[in-house]
Amino acid sequence: MTEAILNPGAARRPPSPALRLLRKHYTLILGVLILLVVVTAALGAPWIATHDPQAINPIARMKAPSADHYFGTDALGRDTFSRAVWGARVSLVTGASVALLATLLGVLLGLLAGFVRWTDGPIMRVMDGLMAIPGILLAIALMALTKASLTTVIVAITVPEVPRMVRLVRALSLSLRERLYVEAAHALGTRLRTILWRHVLPNILAPLLVQATFIAASAVLAEAALSFLGVGVPPQVPSWGNMISEGRNLIAIVFYPIVFPGLLLGLTVLAINLLGDGLRDALDPHVARQL
Repeated sequence: MTEAILNPGAARRPPSPALRLLRKHYTLILGVLILLVVVTAALGAPWIATHDPQAINPIARMKAPSADHYFGTDALGRDTFSRAVWGARVSLVTGASVALLATLLGVLLGLLAGFVRWTDGPIMRVMDGLMAIPGILLAIALMALTKASLTTVIVAITVPEVPRMVRLVRALSLSLRERLYVEAAHALGTRLRTILWRHVLPNILAPLLVQATFIAASAVLAEAALSFLGVGVPPQVPSWGNMISEGRNLIAIVFYPIVFPGLLLGLTVLAINLLGDGLRDALDPHVARQL
């Protein structure tokens, strides 16, 4: 108090750079921290898991959480904590793979539709047809035609997500191709491939990253929904959707097999969405100036 009276400037000392960063991008930091914990658990599953996730123990059926079974056990006596930790791998691999594949295909088709005018109509009509079918129904139909595996799940979820990325990239491309620097590059005889690589892709990178995070979150939920419906990864594979599906008939008796994987699923999707919101705020110059 005395210091503030003698030196009024001391009371208005500016916050540290770390504190300013935390205030401006707290959603980004929170999302990264939560996601980092989930990724660490997934990568360290062989060492973090306390039991074999597929080991059946009829004597330990539907046990409450304890020091031996942190999240309790399911109807077959399998350790819920170990299965939840291993299930994080399925969700994260699915989300990352779908986001990567959808982004690559979306960029390729979107740039093609935006800069090669005669391809715009055919590509967008196919995308409109895919978007006319609900994504989960299209994924179920694709899974019905193939054998259940993680690879087919990733492909089945990627197909409905591609049109969203294609439409975004096409819209950005239609705007950028009218810019003066792009027209100048055309006038100088620069090859289209060079224009796309040097002038277009750097300017659409920020919205692509944000959209990719939302696709990853949607893919994690879609994988859980497919597994819950019995058309996702094989039942013996520990995944959050399979765990919730197996425990739904016992919810009136024990809730442990459902609540814990459901919470992990919700936290993971929340973290990815927070990451996307934080990236949008950090990469959008108009939003950044307002923070």
